[in-house]
Amino acid sequence: MTRPPFDPNLIKTSADEVRPAFAATLTVTQLTQLIKRTLEERLPSTIQVIGQISNFKRHSSGHLYFVLKDERSELSCVMWRSDAVRLKFNATDGLEVIATGHIDLFERSGRYQLYARRIEPRGVGALELAFRQLRGKLENEGLFDPTRKCALPRFPRRIAVVTSLDGAALRDILQTLLRRFPCVDVLVYPVAVQGPSAAGEIASAVALLNANSDQLGGIDVIIVGRGGGSLEDLWAFNEEVVARAIFDSRIPVISAVGHETDVTISDLVADVRAATPTAAAELATPVRDELTSDLARTARLLLRHLTHAIALRRASLTAVCERSAIRRPLDVVQRRDEIVDDLNTRMQQGLINRMHHLHRKLGAMEITVLRIAPQAFTAQLRERIAAAEHRMERSVTRNVHHWERRLNDRAARFADIHPKRRWERLSDRIDQMTRRLEALSHNSVLRRGFTLTRLSRGRGLLRSPTQVRDGELIVTDTAGGSVESRVVNLKQMELFDGP
Repeated sequence: MTRPPFDPNLIKTSADEVRPAFAATLTVTQLTQLIKRTLEERLPSTIQVIGQISNFKRHSSGHLYFVLKDERSELSCVMWRSDAVRLKFNATDGLEVIATGHIDLFERSGRYQLYARRIEPRGVGALELAFRQLRGKLENEGLFDPTRKCALPRFPRRIAVVTSLDGAALRDILQTLLRRFPCVDVLVYPVAVQGPSAAGEIASAVALLNANSDQLGGIDVIIVGRGGGSLEDLWAFNEEVVARAIFDSRIPVISAVGHETDVTISDLVADVRAATPTAAAELATPVRDELTSDLARTARLLLRHLTHAIALRRASLTAVCERSAIRRPLDVVQRRDEIVDDLNTRMQQGLINRMHHLHRKLGAMEITVLRIAPQAFTAQLRERIAAAEHRMERSVTRNVHHWERRLNDRAARFADIHPKRRWERLSDRIDQMTRRLEALSHNSVLRRGFTLTRLSRGRGLLRSPTQVRDGELIVTDTAGGSVESRVVNLKQMELFDGP
């Protein structure tokens, strides 16, 4: 049914004008139906209503129920699930909106209400409000936390690009990668970057690349992006499903959506945000020429350090080799011998001087005692002096023997390390081994009076009479030569094993 444009001046408000032409009693249902038809005929099919949302409720079926109100009135509203799924923002109590729909009467309760097909926030766009709401929600959950972001590898081997095959973004990324780092492998995962299915495809691509990274040879970086466009065109990168897929990615993700002024939710969640797709390719790879220069500079620095270290070691080795202990080790031994001899001489001289001093002191004491003491005391004192002298003599002898043993040990140790002594020990060992080998040879056995009997024609040694027959020729080796014999009689001998 075609309805005329809505004109409030054409609505008749007089009771007489809306009273039916017949004066009849109506049932409640009849009156409700009459009012319903009047609303349908007199009101336009589409009405926009401004009001503040209250009593908002999202039913389990997906339908939305709420009330629009202003300072003086309230209007019940319904939005069916088929329209509600297209909302980009979360409708909440207190939000002032513009609701677009049509007025109809709910006959069962006799209450008219607005059936909204679209709701837009007043003063701010629906997409902008949805962006703010999702940004606040994800920020509270920690999805933007810089501490959980992954660092990009310096030398990526394989880069996956999630974007449209038809857009300029893919061309810019591939050209930049080829120019900067041509040795990198590039895997393109084509997806829709705008439209109803774009968000799901992008999220699935990120998840699948993570799940199959090993089978694909190992992916080091994922670039997710597209070229510029309106907020509606870029909206897929503001969807929650894309944000959570990027957050869950184990592979570092670079978000490159639109131009430098465009900021999306995926930019905030990604490990690195690039202003443009070209910038994303630059962030993901080093420059080959710069790497070559860095390697050459590092090689020069390493060579300089190695040269300096070798020079230091050579100087240290030269200083060590110049030491007299290395060049003339026997001089060191001789100096030690001289020191030991000097100490021995000084010790003996000190002991002799000490004994002389004690003798002089004892003599003086003896003279003093003889003057003031009887002969018995003098005899006793002499015995004590003699005992002291004996003890001192034994002590001196022990010390002298002790130092002689130490000197002999030192001399033996120095003799052991002397090259001539070592050569003598080696020669002795060689002689011993030679004598042992000669004692084991068969010539030595023959010289001790034994003989060896061999079979004729080089058939080996004769070990048993069963190896020969009567008349057969045998050869007997002695120390002085060989004797050929012929067998004339064979006898089997039993070995004597004991009683």
